Amino acid sequence: MAITSSTWAPISEMGLAQAINENSTTQKYKIGHRVKCRDTSTQARGEAEFEYRGGIGSCLEGSVVCFDGDIVLLATTRSVGPVGIAMSAVEVSEYGWFQVAGNAKIKAVVSIADNAQLYTCGTAGSVDDAVVTGDMIHGARSTSATDTGFITAVINHPNCADTNNS
Repeated sequence: MAITSSTWAPISEMGLAQAINENSTTQKYKIGHRVKCRDTSTQARGEAEFEYRGGIGSCLEGSVVCFDGDIVLLATTRSVGPVGIAMSAVEVSEYGWFQVAGNAKIKAVVSIADNAQLYTCGTAGSVDDAVVTGDMIHGARSTSATDTGFITAVINHPNCADTNNS
């Protein structure tokens, strides 16, 4: 099954000044603004929550990032902080949405099993299911095996803490 972009319609406010899957050089919301949406595509991913942030170099759709205050960093080994999933290629000097809850499309560098705990890895912005102490992404679990470099996963305000995996 190919993973394709979804169409997200807001349910927590009327309309959006910037679509969930778009990036912009103009800031249209306050950093940290959150919106709840429903997937209206044939994928029927249900409801999800998104947070508005500035971008970072090499950030692609599906990239895993960590938030450090107002700063966005590509997640890698030993990352710390709240986690989001880029909804578009949100580069430096751009703004866009990052998914923080719901069924997400996430970059994966290796084959990942269905129903696996997710971990950050040495490839910035991607996930793995290899158990590595300190790299667990709390609140993130795969819901499909890898499909052309991506997985689907259920996330619920995920975070990395650089602690042991218990």
